[in-house]
Amino acid sequence: MHSSILALPDPLLNNHKFKTVPLAAMLMAGGLQAWAQNSPAPEATVQEVQVIEQAQPKEIEAKTSLRAVDSTIGKGNQALRDIPQSVTVMTEMLLDDRNLDNFRDVLRSTAGVTFLAGETGEEDVRLRGFSMGQAGDIYVDGMRDAPLIERDTFNMDRVEVLKGSASMLFGKGSTGGVVNQVSKQPFLMDQSEVDLTVGTGEEIRLTGDFNIKTDESAALRINAMTHDADNQGASVEKRGIATTYRWGIGENNEFSVGLYHLETNGRPLYNHPWFIVNGEIQPSLPANHYYGLASDYLKTESTYINLSHTHRFDKDAELKTTVRHGEYERDLWASVIRFAGASSQPNGQSVTQDNLNSQTVLTRTPKGRVGKSRLTQVQSDFSDKLNLLGFEHQILAGIDIGLEDAKRNQNFTGGGSLPNTLVGTPNDGATSPVSRGTPVLNHFKTQNASAYAQNTMNISETWKVLAGLRFDRIQGEYTSHTCPTPTTQKVKDDLWSPRLGVMFQPFPNASYYASAGTSYNTSGDTYAHGLSICVTPGSNTEKLVNTPPEKSRNFEIGGKFELFEDSTSLGVALFHSEKYNERNTDEPTVDSYLLSGKRHATGMEFNLSGRITPRWDVFYNHTWIPEAKIDNGTTTGNGQREGDRPALTPEHSASLWTTYRITSQWRVGGGLNYRDKQNPEGNRAVEAKAFTTADAMVEYAINPVTTLKLNVTNLTNALYADSLYRGFYAPGQARKVQVNLKHQF
Repeated sequence: MHSSILALPDPLLNNHKFKTVPLAAMLMAGGLQAWAQNSPAPEATVQEVQVIEQAQPKEIEAKTSLRAVDSTIGKGNQALRDIPQSVTVMTEMLLDDRNLDNFRDVLRSTAGVTFLAGETGEEDVRLRGFSMGQAGDIYVDGMRDAPLIERDTFNMDRVEVLKGSASMLFGKGSTGGVVNQVSKQPFLMDQSEVDLTVGTGEEIRLTGDFNIKTDESAALRINAMTHDADNQGASVEKRGIATTYRWGIGENNEFSVGLYHLETNGRPLYNHPWFIVNGEIQPSLPANHYYGLASDYLKTESTYINLSHTHRFDKDAELKTTVRHGEYERDLWASVIRFAGASSQPNGQSVTQDNLNSQTVLTRTPKGRVGKSRLTQVQSDFSDKLNLLGFEHQILAGIDIGLEDAKRNQNFTGGGSLPNTLVGTPNDGATSPVSRGTPVLNHFKTQNASAYAQNTMNISETWKVLAGLRFDRIQGEYTSHTCPTPTTQKVKDDLWSPRLGVMFQPFPNASYYASAGTSYNTSGDTYAHGLSICVTPGSNTEKLVNTPPEKSRNFEIGGKFELFEDSTSLGVALFHSEKYNERNTDEPTVDSYLLSGKRHATGMEFNLSGRITPRWDVFYNHTWIPEAKIDNGTTTGNGQREGDRPALTPEHSASLWTTYRITSQWRVGGGLNYRDKQNPEGNRAVEAKAFTTADAMVEYAINPVTTLKLNVTNLTNALYADSLYRGFYAPGQARKVQVNLKHQF
């Protein structure tokens, strides 16, 4: 229990009997107390006024604040000020305010993130210009999430993004950073809510979040979602459920068991063709026009069970062990859209911006991917605080074991030619005239065993030193069944990953730090061997399998501060990220797998989140990379060359969201997403122009437990190239209007 002043009533808190008093009343009470203490005692006694507010559970706080003060992304639960790297946290309130239902929308609202279109059917995510390994650097509750799947935010409490190298914490990958999805957990309170969203594009989304206290130390939480939308042909159907039962909460032995299932069935807008004017990419077709086939589809399914046990030895020492087993499937059959050649156009001319019209002919080429993965992981982490040799030590140590069994075909199209269409007839209802058949799948299995230890030592009241080391043993076996002669290759890597940091914390609301860390990408990474690679002894493709890991390092200095009476957090950092011994697996050439490449990115990171005044909340994230360069690489070809700025590395990218509570019932909000100009991967001759999108929100509290909210995304209906490939782009979301009704009980 602690005393505090809440300036405005919060419907959620009122619903759960948190005591709140308007600012004017509190000021009056304070004035009366001051008057009573400094004036002669009157005949009538002035009674003292006290306001008590119960401490909010973290699960409730995430719903009511844009600010987070701690994180689990650094192994164990740590204060953000004790993590010597940039961390961006998007709370459930931010996800709800902006209606960030699709995980890709969450990433788009994170500065420093860009997208490579095409290739595997799911965009290759880039962070600070470095690939995140075809989603191999995306985690759920600190454990690796499966690659090449669709994700939804219905079960997310928040999303944490750790910037910079992090292999000591997470193992392979993590050159630009990692993204951790934090699942909603049961807590000791009866709290439920239902959300209904209706929007343009025939969108109907219904979610339910039910937390039920079942005992003094046990609770059950169920999150469910159904989502349907059809935006002039590009459609999606999603169904999801996540249930977790947790018992022994806060006791010496705490357990939880959870089941997660998400399935999607949609019709994807794979790409649009572009125009090039003076080397600048010009989007061509409306973002909400679908030119694929009615038979196109993208189907995914994710199912996993999660078991966890936490043993608390005392208030500082605990051992947490988690076991997760999941099965994941993805099946894509899409159409690549291009302008037909001059001979196929009615006017006999090549298509330009000037002659583009409703009769312009578009071609459709089949694109298909199939993948199945089975992923089993065991993770055990120990944390403790102890005094040794006169210093306080915060110890983290643990083991990770991962087994992945995956089967894929990255070019499963079914063959044949597809019917053309016209610009003036989007969603024409045509279907593929050929049967797709049964895929032949390449097979790869990987085993990863890791151990790590980290110590944060308080060498004085203001100085802390962090040192950590991780060892990984990775083994893989890859069989190419799609080749004329199926072959099997085996790889093995033993890797060490250090991490160092120093923190100077002269005040409780200020922390300065410097850190250095490494990361690596093995030849057995998620994407490399899902390709249809035919490996023969002595060939170039054999080099891919036997190539040692790429290596990266990140250096960072920065500061983290608590402002406005500790209600707002500010982080500022200067970083230098460098990948050396870089390989190129996109288009194999004679020597493309020799580790001779090198690139770097140097810049600054800004994070601001919290409550500026009792009425005004803000979230701001900005990545500035003034210096980025391919230091060593090829000097020929159309792709990025030595001396170029790396592809998909804009100089500036930023995301802003801010809300203001006008009255206890009315709240308004607005946001901006900005991305600077950038080159697509594999094409140094063209550049996508910078763009800014604007969003807006108005919310009305009908009563303390029911709110009505209006969102408009991409307010100006800007047409822009959101994700890029060497010959086409995928457009960003067209203007979208949504109305949301939320009821709590």
